Amino acid sequence: MRWLFLLLLILNGVYYVWNQQEAPLKVKDVTPLSLYKGSQQDIRLLREAGVAAPDRRREECLIVGGAMTTEVLESLRQRLTSLDIATAPVRGQVAGAQGRWLKVEPESERLLDPAALDALSNDFKDLKHQIIFCQGIATGE
Repeated sequence: MRWLFLLLLILNGVYYVWNQQEAPLKVKDVTPLSLYKGSQQDIRLLREAGVAAPDRRREECLIVGGAMTTEVLESLRQRLTSLDIATAPVRGQVAGAQGRWLKVEPESERLLDPAALDALSNDFKDLKHQIIFCQGIATGE
């Protein structure tokens, strides 16, 4: 048993020496950011650049609906109206989404928080919600 222990100890030492003789790690030269020229050098926050985040949000719309019949969609619209959430039915197909949809008006989006969506999804089985670009949405109004 002693001989086996000594053999393993020697093999461990040989393995250590062998790994130390492999190519040593080289320090990688990193050029400082100040040497790069152009627009990539300036990093600014959106509020510093003068871009308003709410304007960007106006390009996006919240839609609710999914694979449901017209009657179920109408009852969803009535339910949202009772919660003071203004909606408009979306005509035609929504890109990347199947089914019938209601577009939530921007001033009402804050009323439709995740808790309200969870409560609605308990009542309406196939209820889904998405945020999509408003451009190209044909509403019924």
